[in-house]
Amino acid sequence: HEELIQPETAPLQGLKLASHKVLEKAQQTGRLKCSKCGGSRMFFCYTCCSLVGVSIQEIPIKLPVKIDIIKHPNETDGKSTAIHAKILAPSDVTMYTYPCVPEYNKNNVVLVFPGPEAVSVKDIRAKIQESKVFPLQRVVFIDSTWNQTNKIITDERLQGLLQVELKTRKTCFWRHQKGKPDTYLSTIEAIYYFLLEFHQSFLVQEYNGEYDNLLFFFSYLHSVINKAKTSAGKC
Repeated sequence: HEELIQPETAPLQGLKLASHKVLEKAQQTGRLKCSKCGGSRMFFCYTCCSLVGVSIQEIPIKLPVKIDIIKHPNETDGKSTAIHAKILAPSDVTMYTYPCVPEYNKNNVVLVFPGPEAVSVKDIRAKIQESKVFPLQRVVFIDSTWNQTNKIITDERLQGLLQVELKTRKTCFWRHQKGKPDTYLSTIEAIYYFLLEFHQSFLVQEYNGEYDNLLFFFSYLHSVINKAKTSAGKC
């Protein structure tokens, strides 16, 4: 009987990640100018979707499905975790800023968003067989504060997409919104956990950390912020 790791005490444990030494070194160096836009950045430029002062051999990551991220125009780029996915898996992730939304084929696209009609990742297969939908080609995520999502989720271009919810995962995000359940994940967490469950449910092979590096920046920032809180006596 294995003891369950509590998210509060040991989050993000056991991930197969590239070494964080490159990030530690970059942090010591401090902010650098992005060679494309000239902005002062740490690790990556969220405007240009490119690495700044960091070189990582394990990037890019290859994903089993294409990911679309629809970003609310008021979402602050520098605070969003969606950019992590674009930088770490550039060939498989596309970002759109609302109201720019593609026309989706409802037969092979799902939307990850909680709701009364939402199903689990495991249940996608049954839904697909019911409606002869397959193979799953694209997964849509909304990048927005929870209070701003209504405008996007009610857009007619997203109506009719099968909704998927990640009900059993708890967030480790340091900017978790007050008053929201801890199952409301940051964008990069939602992408990672969806792919983990998709791999386990749909691909006939054991999961061996293939997508863990999607949390490369997230896990590092999480540890840095937790250390800072501890040293400030807030934990």
